[in-house]
Amino acid sequence: MISAFLAAALFAAAPPALAQPSEGPQPYPMPAPIVAPRDVAYPGTLKVTVDATDLERRIFRVRETIPLAGAGPVTLLYPQWVPGGHSPRNALYNMAGLTVRANGQVIPWTRDPVQVFAFHVTPPAGVTELEIEFQHLSPTATEQGRVVMTPEMLNAQWLNLAMYPAGYFTRRIPIEATIRLPVGWGYGTALETASNVDNTVRFKTVDFDTLMDSPMFAGRYFRRWDLDTSGKSPVRLNVVADRADLLAATPEQIEQHRELIRQADRLYGARHYDHYDFLLALTDRMGGIGLEHHRSSENGVNAEYFTDWENGAPNRNLLPHEYNHSWNGKYRRPADLWTPNFNTAMRDSLLWVYEGQDQYWGYVLGARSGLVTKEQTLDALAMTAATYSTGRPGRQWRSVEDTTNDPIIASRRPLPWTSWQRSEDYYSEGQLVWLDVDTLIRERTNGRKSLDDFARAFFGVNDGAWKQPLTYTFDDVAKALNAVTPYDWADFLTRRFRTVAPAYPLDGIARGGYQLVFTETPTKYWKDNEAYRKQVDLTYAIGLVLNREGTVTGVLWDGPAFKAGLSVSDKIIAVNGIAYDADRLKDAITAAKDGQEPIRLIVKDGDHFRIVDIDYKGGLRYPRLQRLAGKPDLLGEIYRPLK
Repeated sequence: MISAFLAAALFAAAPPALAQPSEGPQPYPMPAPIVAPRDVAYPGTLKVTVDATDLERRIFRVRETIPLAGAGPVTLLYPQWVPGGHSPRNALYNMAGLTVRANGQVIPWTRDPVQVFAFHVTPPAGVTELEIEFQHLSPTATEQGRVVMTPEMLNAQWLNLAMYPAGYFTRRIPIEATIRLPVGWGYGTALETASNVDNTVRFKTVDFDTLMDSPMFAGRYFRRWDLDTSGKSPVRLNVVADRADLLAATPEQIEQHRELIRQADRLYGARHYDHYDFLLALTDRMGGIGLEHHRSSENGVNAEYFTDWENGAPNRNLLPHEYNHSWNGKYRRPADLWTPNFNTAMRDSLLWVYEGQDQYWGYVLGARSGLVTKEQTLDALAMTAATYSTGRPGRQWRSVEDTTNDPIIASRRPLPWTSWQRSEDYYSEGQLVWLDVDTLIRERTNGRKSLDDFARAFFGVNDGAWKQPLTYTFDDVAKALNAVTPYDWADFLTRRFRTVAPAYPLDGIARGGYQLVFTETPTKYWKDNEAYRKQVDLTYAIGLVLNREGTVTGVLWDGPAFKAGLSVSDKIIAVNGIAYDADRLKDAITAAKDGQEPIRLIVKDGDHFRIVDIDYKGGLRYPRLQRLAGKPDLLGEIYRPLK
């Protein structure tokens, strides 16, 4: 008889029985992976030529020459991940007509079945370069996507206009770009012009990264202003417009843009560019945009940016926000966000620094420059505070850091229940948390230090450096804050950004000498924002946002309209038995305060009509900030221009 001990030992030493496969299908073999990028120089210069003159059909026609690094199969990559977009959203669906030639002969290509932005080609023996041809097709209507070409202007984004060979860091691939523009058009770009003959502009050779980071705005109606007054490095405001009269900026308006440059210099004490070009489109025809680059930014605002200045304050945060990214996001960049090429996945976990703190400085620099007043900045802050104390019940289940995945998850698609699902909340909730940080530093140091000191030490390093980003981690951020004033910043940031359902992020406002209140009268900034967005915002009353036609575009989760059964895309036909208009609905909300009857709506839901009763007695409610008696105006101090 074998002892129990020996039996146990023999059993333990016996090899496990081989698992038997089930009777169902087994995984089909995956294709070979795309060759990984290497940090070695590419042996040749790519050349891309774009014809951007087909304005009627809105077609960019691309020809590109790619010298080969050697014999054998080649994988060509169309850029997938969009820097600043934080997602794999590049417009491959608008690329068509791809043809590959070698020595003038068409050779076949095969799209990778897994990495669909990759195209495999096997050149014939002895071939030294490939000739590529394709078209980038601008949407011709807004429902197709962002329109990038109109009869008056265009936005040439090189991410859509060039391919590159796999296997190399894109910063090691040189490329020469040329573009043909319509006759008489002006243009702005961070690229340096080598020649401009007969409307064909050839740019100096740069690396592929720099080309992708240097888009162009061009237009029939174009004007440029120099904004730098220090002589340190050129800063230009390049403006295209739907009409010539829209370019009529006043000297005072341009001076406020110049002050933006001066205030950023005083904040950071360094520049991370050799020249900078704001690209600004004043348009109701080309698609809107706000996208940062290291030495430029793409900015789309309403056509009356200059000519309706009095009512356009909500438009004027865009340029300070995107300009600030030259420091925060482009030069200093989260380590997990940097990638060696445009087809390697980005990770967005620190967007609450990249975008959240940038959102904070965008509003601060806007106020310090005079592009917006202190009052307008406070009114904008009140709107943000209301959202993250009342208008985002999704904070109960989802952290701010988790929303950094939204560029990948949702790609800014419309959502049915934004207040509950959450969206890219790392921007504006991040802004509130960084205000909390700033005011806490000021409180702990009796006003001797502030977040300005962090900005200068963290982002304002290595004056003049720009060609290679300097990356950072969570620990780097916490360490830099501790260098300003000792505190458990790692725990603070973890609780504010990584924890689900933290306290409302309003401490910075209270510490700044204000409190959030709601009144029956909207601020002018609120009304201007409604006009800019073409909406009626009743979020803090009945929990509803509508467009000008009465169609519901937003419903506050668990708010009065939600409880009554309303949802996005419903259309309000009548209010208390009378045809809908926005003022009539507001009057009904006011009247219901002292009445006994609910607000009765007739609602169209597709082909169905129904009566909806909203039982709400709270009246109209609009957010604003109110001074706290006996507390210093710390927000006023933050928004005061630096000298």
